[in-house]
Amino acid sequence: MDPALQAQIETYLLKLNRLTDRGRELRDLAASHPSDSSVTASIRHWQNDCGILINELSGGSKAHWLARAFSGAFLARSAEGQAVDGVAPEEIVSRLIGVLEKAAASISVIRDSGIVAPDAPAPHRFDFVHDAELRPVLEQAFNDSRKALEDGKYSDSLMNSCGVLEAIVTDALEHKGLSALIESGSPAEKISEWSFETRLTVAERAGLIRGGCARLPAAARGYRESGVNIEATERDARVAGQVLHVVMRDLDPGR
Repeated sequence: MDPALQAQIETYLLKLNRLTDRGRELRDLAASHPSDSSVTASIRHWQNDCGILINELSGGSKAHWLARAFSGAFLARSAEGQAVDGVAPEEIVSRLIGVLEKAAASISVIRDSGIVAPDAPAPHRFDFVHDAELRPVLEQAFNDSRKALEDGKYSDSLMNSCGVLEAIVTDALEHKGLSALIESGSPAEKISEWSFETRLTVAERAGLIRGGCARLPAAARGYRESGVNIEATERDARVAGQVLHVVMRDLDPGR
């Protein structure tokens, strides 16, 4: 097996194992403290991290078995098989742990056999970007952001996430066209002259993205001005990455 692929597999297995261990801890906490809002918030954060990793492993395809299993973990079924409401948080956590374990087992088979499964496509997260030459640059920056977060380099992670976010929003704005944007109340200047904040605001007003960018921390909104002097916390970096994923889904509804 190619050494690069081997290293990637080991990295994914490590992430899956960490998420699984964390999920077991949260499941126990949810069972013993069902009304604790901090536990609920931690579970949501964990679920988001699970979703990000499953999306990577499934190549961004909702048709992939892992993506389907992840979505199915949130559904409750009646005895007749119909979807119903009211699944206990610890039950959802248990289901997601099962999905993570299946993912780890599948990857382990690939590692041990040296055979890459045909239903595990390589990630192409930015195929929705209209500028084809920009896609590989975005892939690299996206990966760099994730790696920096894992290494505790939170400012680097945030900078990369914001750079990707600005690039994909700008691509969508340019594809929409300045004339059409002006009709919806955007500035008359060239898009390249707009601030980061203006690009996000206009993209939301034009219906290109929804309201996910409201969660961006101050460090992210001022990333251009701060440059190398930016100081970001772990939470800043994580939230910026989460917002990026939300906007990617807005711009590529098929994800």
